[in-house]
Amino acid sequence: MRRTATVESASFSTVGQDLGDPAEGYAYAYCVGIEDLAALERYMYDPVHLEGDFGILPHLARLSAVRLSDDMDPELGGKIMRMHLKKVATYPEWGRLLDAIPDASIPTEA
Repeated sequence: MRRTATVESASFSTVGQDLGDPAEGYAYAYCVGIEDLAALERYMYDPVHLEGDFGILPHLARLSAVRLSDDMDPELGGKIMRMHLKKVATYPEWGRLLDAIPDASIPTEA
């Protein structure tokens, strides 16, 4: 996770322990700041990120994505979701890895 967090397109990042309620089942926290949609696309397709996902996702029992932005574009969430679904279509095995996580809130189809 630390290697993925250091790719060129990440403006800042932190990787460490989740400080929430242990009963929620999360052990790790991963937060990456991305400057804009162009940087997000580079981040999503960065070979280091792809390799990291294929190494990390099979070990997860639970995954939740929190997305927030200082960009007030009301269409931003939809733009990001379309980018995500395009990546699922480009890398179907990656989508299957997301689907295999028993408790995940990441959609893999529209």
